[in-house]
Amino acid sequence: MGKFRKIVTKIYKLLQFSKYHVCMQRENNIINRVANFLKEYNLQDKTVIVGFSGGYDSMCLLDVLSKIKDLPEFIDFNIVAAHFNHNWRGEESLKEQEVCRLFAVSKGIEFYTKNAPTTLKKTENDARIARYEFFEEAYEEFDADAVLTAHNKDDNAETVLYRIIKGTGIVGLRGIAEKRKYFYRPLLKTYRAEILEYCKENNLSPNNDSSNSDTSYKRNYLRLNVMPSLEKINPEVKESLNILAQNAISDNEIIESYLSDLRPKIFNKESIITEEYKKLSEPVRKRFLYEFIQMIGLDYDSKKVIELQNFIESNIDKKNGATLSLTTSMWLYADNKIIETIPHKKEIDINKISPITVTKEGNYKFGDKLFTIKKYNQEQLFVFPESTANFAYIDISEIGFPLILRTRKDGDIITPFGMRGSMKLKKYMNAKGVNKHKRDEIPLLCNEEEVLWVSGVGLNNKIGVKIAPTHVIELNNV
Repeated sequence: MGKFRKIVTKIYKLLQFSKYHVCMQRENNIINRVANFLKEYNLQDKTVIVGFSGGYDSMCLLDVLSKIKDLPEFIDFNIVAAHFNHNWRGEESLKEQEVCRLFAVSKGIEFYTKNAPTTLKKTENDARIARYEFFEEAYEEFDADAVLTAHNKDDNAETVLYRIIKGTGIVGLRGIAEKRKYFYRPLLKTYRAEILEYCKENNLSPNNDSSNSDTSYKRNYLRLNVMPSLEKINPEVKESLNILAQNAISDNEIIESYLSDLRPKIFNKESIITEEYKKLSEPVRKRFLYEFIQMIGLDYDSKKVIELQNFIESNIDKKNGATLSLTTSMWLYADNKIIETIPHKKEIDINKISPITVTKEGNYKFGDKLFTIKKYNQEQLFVFPESTANFAYIDISEIGFPLILRTRKDGDIITPFGMRGSMKLKKYMNAKGVNKHKRDEIPLLCNEEEVLWVSGVGLNNKIGVKIAPTHVIELNNV
């Protein structure tokens, strides 16, 4: 009996050792994977912001990073845990915030947090936008080199599936990017099951966000209801979706070799040049429209893309374009010159900037612009600039000072250069093809009677040069 007990004890110890060995191997796998990721992107001696909700994924990532920073090659590696409280679940959210703070402190990691305003809408898209704005704020605040998020291999599979259901093209099938701008995902090759085991084996106590079980959110419904059903058909469905994403990335690289030469001609920062867009074939137009939608951070599906495409096609030949509402805070604008997004509410209301009285030559600050008026040097070569230039030669010998610098108001009139009769400023701007949403922002040089210069658009005949200029006026950004 004693001999049998010894054999059982030995087997038990072997099993425990084996279990310990497997745990250590799993932990080392994740640590090595993340460490190699950081080395690949040369982040081992940089400052990184870690998106830290306190859930399983982000707590695993932060714990792994806390171990990595003690390695010799990571001696200058600096970590900041950034927690965004969406402020949706009252006391529960505050408790989770405190759990995050205490965990970061226990690991010797700086903690940075912010509470969302109570007005934040309870939608996945609004939450994501607010969260990433917070990460960007933290990135600037700490002069960081990267923002790390804890997206994993399951997240990627769910994203690809979600985009298939939404009807996105090959761009959407690429899934979650391993790197986008200064955002990095070091756990993207790690399954959620590995993360859960890591947390268990390291005695971590992550937050359990109750909203994660709310299937009214589309992502939760996919994860909790749809994915388990698909696994009954194919137990390896998550791996298959990740492979699909890799194939889409490869195919996209082939397409990209063709598009790379076209893109600089089509895009001007975050707007599309209409004239160049019109030269493209319909499939290429749609491809660049997908890119444009991603660029502005809009959640989209095939129906939305078709809607935007039809709107653009209806307006790309119009001098005075039209707007289409995209979100509660954004419109799409399109005309024969440009396709761009504009805010519902301007960040700076230029109409609230008080008018400036110009009494003599000199510099005058107007909002974020600097207006300059100086006497014309008679020895200077005089050549009429384009009406769209930011400067103009004028003759104020009959009008004189004072002049007024302001934005437009109801009833404004102008006597266009080369004409005798006056016309409403609105009609003048229509004729000049000035975008409707930009008209309130344009600084105007006026006298008491009418508008004398619409900056970057044209002059009033009353200050147009007949013989020689008396002054040069110019408007620049501060």
